[in-house]
Amino acid sequence: MRTATRLSLAVLIVAVLPLAAMLLLPARAGAWPDSDDPLTMSVDRISCRSGRVSVALRNRTRHPARFDLRAGSSTVISGTVDGHDTVRQDITVDQGDTVRIRAYSVEGSRDLIGSARAKNDCPQGWRRQSLPHTGPPLALIAKLATAVALLLTGGILWWYGSIWPGSCPPGSADHRARITPR
Repeated sequence: MRTATRLSLAVLIVAVLPLAAMLLLPARAGAWPDSDDPLTMSVDRISCRSGRVSVALRNRTRHPARFDLRAGSSTVISGTVDGHDTVRQDITVDQGDTVRIRAYSVEGSRDLIGSARAKNDCPQGWRRQSLPHTGPPLALIAKLATAVALLLTGGILWWYGSIWPGSCPPGSADHRARITPR
């Protein structure tokens, strides 16, 4: 197979793949809200300060719709959403826990509106509300103290090394050996 044939075949495959995927794959998934669904559910990000997640149930029709909101195995709230209105509910998630949040429509059959998982993986210190560190950087102070100590030690060793040879008492053998040339 020649290079030009290979290149044209590769371009053809790359051009046909998105078209084939668009024709063969379904246009919508069942979990996504349809345009005729009366209720939709949205879950916000978890707030690290409070450990809560906000869930919003929105009615997209003119008629009231009944719902049941569950967190894990317990019912958080049941009620009715008026037409073109939104109901918000905060759900507490403990540190390190994951909660599955599900909303059901109670109209006729019990249909699942939406489902989401909320995981509280916030850092540990958020709930203590401690004050931020505003003092000097301790690592810099430690490095400066080490540098000053090294300079001081080097100065002492240099000073002691300069007086050591001259510290022999006069009249000793070392003193005479230094004075007398060999």
